[in-house]
This record gives sequence, structure tokens and C-alpha cells, in this order.
Amino acid sequence: MKKYAVINTPIHNIDGIAKVTGRAQYTFDISLPGMLHGKILRSPYPHAKVLKIKTRKAKALKGVKAILTGKDTLGVKQGIWRRYKELCDEEILARSKVRYIGEPVAAVAAVDEDTAEEALDLIEVEYESLPAAFEPLEAIKEGAPQLHEHADRNINVTRHIEWGDVDEMFKKADYVREDWFRCSSQAHVCMETHCAVASYSPEGKLTVWTSTQSHYYIQVLLSWMLGLRESDVRVISRYTGGGFGSKFELDSAQFCSSLLSMKLCQPVKIVLTREEEFMATKRRTPMFYYLRAGVKKDGQFLAKEARVFTEGGAYTAMGATALYLTGFFQAFPYVWPSYRYDGYRVYTNTAPTSAMRGFGAPQATFSAETQIDLIADELGIDPIEIRRKNAMYPGYEVPGQAFIQSCGLSQCLDKVEEWIQSRGKLPPNRGIGIAAYGFMSGGIFNWFDTPYAFSSAIVRINIDGKVDLYVGSQDMGQGSNTTLAMICAEELGVRVEDIRIHMGDTENCPVDLGAWGSRETLMQGNAVKMAAAEAKRQIIEFAAAKLSPNIVYDLDIKDRWVHLIARRERGISYYDVVKEAIRGKDGQPIIGRGHYTPHRKGMISPAYSFGVQAVETEVDPDTGKITLKNCVTAHDCGQVINPLGVQGQLEGAIAMAAGYGFTEDLPMDEGKILNPNLVDYKVLRATEMPETEVVEVETYEPEGPFGAKEAGEGLTNPTAGALSNAIYHAAGISIKNLPITPEKVLEALREKNKKKKK
Repeated sequence: MKKYAVINTPIHNIDGIAKVTGRAQYTFDISLPGMLHGKILRSPYPHAKVLKIKTRKAKALKGVKAILTGKDTLGVKQGIWRRYKELCDEEILARSKVRYIGEPVAAVAAVDEDTAEEALDLIEVEYESLPAAFEPLEAIKEGAPQLHEHADRNINVTRHIEWGDVDEMFKKADYVREDWFRCSSQAHVCMETHCAVASYSPEGKLTVWTSTQSHYYIQVLLSWMLGLRESDVRVISRYTGGGFGSKFELDSAQFCSSLLSMKLCQPVKIVLTREEEFMATKRRTPMFYYLRAGVKKDGQFLAKEARVFTEGGAYTAMGATALYLTGFFQAFPYVWPSYRYDGYRVYTNTAPTSAMRGFGAPQATFSAETQIDLIADELGIDPIEIRRKNAMYPGYEVPGQAFIQSCGLSQCLDKVEEWIQSRGKLPPNRGIGIAAYGFMSGGIFNWFDTPYAFSSAIVRINIDGKVDLYVGSQDMGQGSNTTLAMICAEELGVRVEDIRIHMGDTENCPVDLGAWGSRETLMQGNAVKMAAAEAKRQIIEFAAAKLSPNIVYDLDIKDRWVHLIARRERGISYYDVVKEAIRGKDGQPIIGRGHYTPHRKGMISPAYSFGVQAVETEVDPDTGKITLKNCVTAHDCGQVINPLGVQGQLEGAIAMAAGYGFTEDLPMDEGKILNPNLVDYKVLRATEMPETEVVEVETYEPEGPFGAKEAGEGLTNPTAGALSNAIYHAAGISIKNLPITPEKVLEALREKNKKKKK
């Protein structure tokens, strides 16, 4: 790999000091003069008509300034899939019907939180309860309660993917296996709950400070819902305390605070409680997966058929994307000569399900990788070998879906195999499971219907050589600001400390679609690299005139030194060139602009990461307790930009994905979540984290900046599958229902012992 000055150097997050010293200002910290506090009244019913809302008593309470209901809205139904109006089905403040417990029906603004809370108790809502449907396999049956008039049998969205002759290839298979899997839900559990501060001026300008993954999306969606021009809505999000997919759609805090502020012309702040966060925000999509796979006796994959029914909840949200991507990644990262997928997203009277880290891929990877190990065991083939035999490779095209330019999957399998061999013989009740995976570097599809480039950047170089980098991307803790600063510094030939990044403000920053789908490193990184290259070109043109004519293409900048490529000692200080260049431009700063929009017709993403994870697990046969001992991940993210960032993403991904695998669950009773708190909802604790190791397998991705591609969500995909396989090898039981709890382990062990006795 090429030697870089900044790239592939471990660098701590550039905003780390501000965060650890408490100087970073999150939305929760915002306080404006005359600010009021808002609260939201939510439905106690999973399905009901809203007959009447009486607000007289609440309005009479001292300190209450305004109360709004659905009748005070424009009645617009919004959704993130703007290109397809039939998928825009959520009002946020319900007008005539509620479809899940926690759906907003009224909003209050008062002088303080306690008064606003008291006012909620005084609002009288008359409901007419309706029959409800909670499980997708029940909701699609004839005669089930219907949630939306337009959705026959509650089918919200369907998706179909197919290539090859599936039926013919199954006939050629030596072995065919069928399995059903159930993938549970999961809460995002961001440290910062959903919150917003809205301030509307008499001049007609709405400014909203909020915790979001895409301030551009929120700007557009708010203008749509409130009847404003986009330019009359300013969204600011300097720091975001976690998102994981939960914060790039318009939420009740943003909408209700804005609507209240427009009514009062005073700032209004709404912060959701942790209970609201659990019961009334979007969550990971539960899925029921049917898989049928046909293989040759030597392990070569021939045909795969997949069907999935997802619990969509009450509204579409990003569910249509998750439904497609789970089918797409069900075939990843292998060569399947034939494949058929049918997905059904079903409306249910539960909180909406939407995007969460991995976007449908963790469910696909869990079910696919668990089944592959069962097939390998039945055929007597090593789990590594069956994956190696069918692994994707550079230049492979998934028919009509994806073109793989860079792929280090085989090398990842080699590295993990070496690690497994180094472990030697394991103690009793321990096993090692593996899972391979792949993930996209952002999506090509434009379901939001934006007219802008997917990512844009502006570089401005000042007289002192300091670089102002303006980006529209959002750092929500994943370290994208640091990554982009490193890309800018490398391209310009300066140091990271020379870069001052500006983001999180729709009024001052160019458009970017936001932090989702692992798109920022590749897409925003390409825009930054282009902008830096344009600024660099201007510097070199001035340097060439000073050093020697006609040598523009023989100059470069490294470590603040503009020099001849062939003779580095012959050069001039970057700072001196910048001063002269700005003087030569009549005092104007040097400005470079860049943009990136991927164009590959019919494809899903410009590039894909790959990897293999091995998890060593111990199972207590007496209690069913699962203990993670070790975890190693061989990961191909192209050229590594920041090794520290990749390590941080890996450790965070394991904590989230292992929690999904065996501790986190959202049990419900008639649509009501039973554990909406951090005492009963079991996120993985620090003491439960295994030893983790990341082995980087570097490839070069032609589509990425400096050859880089995604290193965030893909790391979340394999852990549940690797954990399931480790339990299988440790205890001889296969559990196909997430999360894999001690109770399920004990039940499976009892069934296994019964069969032995027979």
C-alpha cells in the first residue's frame, strides 16, 4: 500500500477534548432567553379512534402557554421516502386515529417541565378502542384488523430479488436444507435522547437545534410539514449523543417544539424521557425468516430461497429500505448462482420499526451464517472451508445488484483461521463460531428525492494557512469529523491540526444526506478530497511561477512544504505560497469546492466492505449462562484512514451486536413494551465485553477516497451469527430465535438430552 503522511496514522478524535471537558454543547444543553418547555401527550391505546380532545382545564393551568392537537397541523402525512407519496403515512400528531401505544395526540408548552407535565394530566381524550394486530404473521391473515385503508391485509411494502434459475439449481443440489428464524427487535439506547429546541421569529424564520444524524433531512421535512420554504428553516446540530439510525427521520420532539414555537413566537424545548425513548421512538425491525438452501456435497452453493415477514409497526419510516437490504445481504458475501427473495413488511399496532445500525443486514447475517454452519456440519465440511469455497472476489457482479471492485474476504478467512488454530484445544463447554459478512458504503438510490449532490464540501484556506473545511455531514460519535479532517490534510499536504471543521448547520454548510448507511467516509470523503484537490491546484499554480515555469504537474505538497516531486529539497513553505497566492487573488482566500454523487445504474452501493468474525463462547450447562471470552475480526475496509477509529467502531459494534445476540429484547404485551428503562433492558455491560482484536486486511477501493470504504455498520452484522455458531460448537444446540437467552439455552439442552435418551 502507498505510504501516506496522515492517512493510516492513529489520531484521537479532534473533538475529543471538547467532549471530555464538558465544553461540547449538545441540544440538551441549549437554553435561550424566554424559553418554554414542552411535553407530549401520548396514546395509551394500540389502536383507537380519537373522538374528542378537551384542553380547557389544561389551558387554565397557571404557566401553560399553548396546547396543540392534530387539528392545529396542516394534516400533512410525512415520510422519509419522499419520492413515493404512498409511503408517506405518518402525521406525527394524530388527528383521527392512533395506531400504537405512545403515538402523540397533543403537545403542551409551559414555563417549566413540571407545569407542562401537570397539564398533560388535565387533557381529556375520548377514545374508541379498536381491534389491534400485533404480530405480522397474524396481521396478514384475512379478517385481521386493518391499520391503514390503503394496505390490503396490512401489507405495507413488498420486495422481490431474483437471479438465475432457482428451481433448476435446486434439482441439481445434493443437499437441501430449510430453516425458520426469528430475529427480535432492539432499542438504539442513545446516551442523548431525542430532543429539540425550536425558535420561530416574527420575520418567519424557524431555527431548530436538535440531536440528529442529518440536519438537511430535518430541514426539508420540517419545511414540508409546516408549510415553510426550506430556506426559512435552519437546523443546527453541533454535537449528537448517538444515533445508530434512530435520528435521521423527523421526530415528535422536533415537530412539536417547532409547531409550538410558531404559535407563540417563543423558543420551546422538548426532551424525551428515557421511557418515551423506548416506547415512542423507532426501533430495529423484528423479522421472521424462512431459508431454503441447496448445495453440492462438496459444499458448493447452488440455490437459495428466502422469504421474510417483518414487523413494520404503525408507519413505513425507513422500513422499505430495511426490507430490501435484508434480502440483498441475505446472499452476501457469497457467490450464489441462483437466488430468490420475497420480503413482506407488515403494518402492526406497535411502535414503528425503522433503521438501526446494519439496516436489515444483522438479521440476514444471523440467519444465513447460522444455516451455513448447520449445512457444513451435516456435510462434514470445515466452516472456514465452505465459506472460502463460495466467497465473493474482486470483479464479481451480483446479477443486477452489485459490482464488487475490491474484496479481501478470502484473506479475512485466512487470518481468522490462523487465530482459531492458535487457540488450540478448548476447555469443555467452550466453542468458537465464525460468521462472514459484507456491507455497503452508502446507497445509490435517491428515495428522498433530493436535487442536490449526495455530498458536498468547501475548503477555504486563509492567509495564515489555516484551513476551514465546511461539510454537511454529521458526526454522531463515529468520528467522521476526524476522518474528513485527515482526508483533507492528506490531500492538501498539511497536518490535521491545520484543519478547522465546520458542520451541523444548514445555513452555513453545503448539503450532505447525513450519517446513515456507512456513507460518510466514502461519499463525504470523496467530496472533501475533491474540494481539497481544487484548493491545492491553486496553491501549486502560484508555487510553479515562483519555482520554475511549466512544472505545475511536477509539484506536490507534503507536510506544509511545496516542492518538486523529483527533488523534495527544492521547494518553498506552504505558508509563504498561501500568502502570495491570496495576494495574487486580490486578497481573496483560496477556495475549493467538491461534490460526490454515485452513478452506477441498477446497483445498490459504490463499494462494499468485507470481513470475518470469530467469537469464543462458554456455555454453562447448569444455568444456560453465556459468557463471551474472545472475539477477533478480520476486516477489509479498503485503505484504513484512522486505525483508532476502526478499533473504536469494532468495539462499539461488538457491544451492540452481542447485546442483540443474547441480552437485549423488547417484550410486549398487547403492543405495550414491558421494559422501557435501563434497569430491565439489558444492554451489554463493560464487564461482559470480551477481549477484542481487529486484524485489518487492506485492499484498495477505486471508488473511495485514497482507496477507503466503510468501517462502521458492517462490523455490527456478524456477531449474532458468530455467537449462535459458537454456542452450537460449545453445547451442540442450535437456537434460531434471538436473543439467545439462558432460558432458551436450557430448553434446547433439555431437548437435546431427551433425544439422547431415546
